[in-house]
Amino acid sequence: MKKSILLLAAIAMVAFTSCKENAADKVSEENVAAAAERDAEAGKFPVMTFDVTEFDFGTIEQGTPQEHRFTFTNTGEADLVIVDAKSSCGCTVPEYPKTPIAPGAKGEMLVKFNGSGKNQVSKTVTITANTETGKETIKIKAFVNPKEGAAQGSPIQTQ
Repeated sequence: MKKSILLLAAIAMVAFTSCKENAADKVSEENVAAAAERDAEAGKFPVMTFDVTEFDFGTIEQGTPQEHRFTFTNTGEADLVIVDAKSSCGCTVPEYPKTPIAPGAKGEMLVKFNGSGKNQVSKTVTITANTETGKETIKIKAFVNPKEGAAQGSPIQTQ
């Protein structure tokens, strides 16, 4: 009985191993070349190089809308695709290009600030793009003078 099980296992092993085709015969040179090109391109990233990454509006009056255009150049080796741009609060609205920026090409990001808040105000815009880090940031700031008659804080009352 043991001999017949051993013989059956040996026959099954020979049958399974003899039916395999040589996998190397199925590899085409075109696929190898395409994979090599793809792998070479995978290491190339776009780079967002801004002229300035922070802009100061100076002293402004409260409620006075402001805007600034941040210019940048794609100094990388691949097309730059901006997926999203969000600010640190709703008082700041970024507008970004929706089409890819080719290597060497320039682009602009418009940042609008509604002039809310008071005293020193600083806002950050986070850009999600296909750069190596995936995130880039720019900043705006201003000193906002409160409107006349606006509460400067609660006065201390004594009785």
